[in-house]
Amino acid sequence: MKTLRLLTAVSIAALIAAPSVASAQQKTLYVAGYGGSFEKTIRDEVIPAFEKENGVKVEYVAGNSTDTLAKLQAQKGNQQIDVAIVDDGPMYQAIQLGFCGKLDGLPTDLYDTARFKDDRAVAIGIVATGLMYNTKMFKEKGWAPPTSWNDLKDTKYAKQLVIPPINNTYGLEALVMLSKMNGGGETNVDSGFKIFKEQINPNVLAYEPSPGKMTELFQSGQAVIAVWGTGRVQSFANTGFPVDFVYPKEGAATLLTTACPINKPNASPLAASFVKMLLDPKIQLVMLKDYGYGPVLKSLVIPPELGKMAPIGERAAKLYNPDWTVINEKREEWTKRWNREVER
Repeated sequence: MKTLRLLTAVSIAALIAAPSVASAQQKTLYVAGYGGSFEKTIRDEVIPAFEKENGVKVEYVAGNSTDTLAKLQAQKGNQQIDVAIVDDGPMYQAIQLGFCGKLDGLPTDLYDTARFKDDRAVAIGIVATGLMYNTKMFKEKGWAPPTSWNDLKDTKYAKQLVIPPINNTYGLEALVMLSKMNGGGETNVDSGFKIFKEQINPNVLAYEPSPGKMTELFQSGQAVIAVWGTGRVQSFANTGFPVDFVYPKEGAATLLTTACPINKPNASPLAASFVKMLLDPKIQLVMLKDYGYGPVLKSLVIPPELGKMAPIGERAAKLYNPDWTVINEKREEWTKRWNREVER
């Protein structure tokens, strides 16, 4: 790992070009992305070298994907953000609303799933949405590890289950998967709502969107099982806390972490440079190690010790890809229904 970190630092410095004319024009680059452990990885592994080599200050604005999309909408016509890093669902909305600029010179070996129409955005990592559980607590209680989305209904987890709400991609994908398993799907989520309302709600300790609070609930022993993504679970496990990720037998859902340069007058070329830096092979390995992201480059050779949890190879091929065109049309309606029927 020390060797990987050293190589990473060297490669980052090497891949960034000498300060451009743009850096003289714009002294601060505003990057909006996830908080928590993702923010730490970006601050530690990406920003310092980018700032040094480009003569620019990077201000990182932490928030979940819906927060970032809301900021873009609020700043329409006077965008302050230069780079947005969000989940794929909100990214499709951002592109549709005209917020994303075009990316030129993307790597030729990107997986098809990583590309967006007209290269208005790019996936920087593949995440699987499934289940997280406290391995130590399960062993002490004599419980078998969870294997299915249906395990969320098991009464032994009463008030020990944590799920992000559906304005968060993890919670929304749980709703879609439960609907899909019960005769519905993106076009009909009635069965999913019914299951949440009648069978899962009694087990829920909190519908928690904050990564920091999610980990606190596990660390305090209040929560033992949750719906979460491989990235968050890998990062949590890296701290030494006894958690593991489960790919449910019915399938885990795909969540793409995506990035785009914001389209605005006199946009800095450094915005696109920052996005493309996240696709460098060494950065992709850092994201895999620190954050459990499945890489988006076909040619990347993955060390065996780094591929234990992330969606790579066969695991990635088996992921269910939600239909975001349908979901985004219904998302506001579903959120209102969720607040009315589920999370009251």
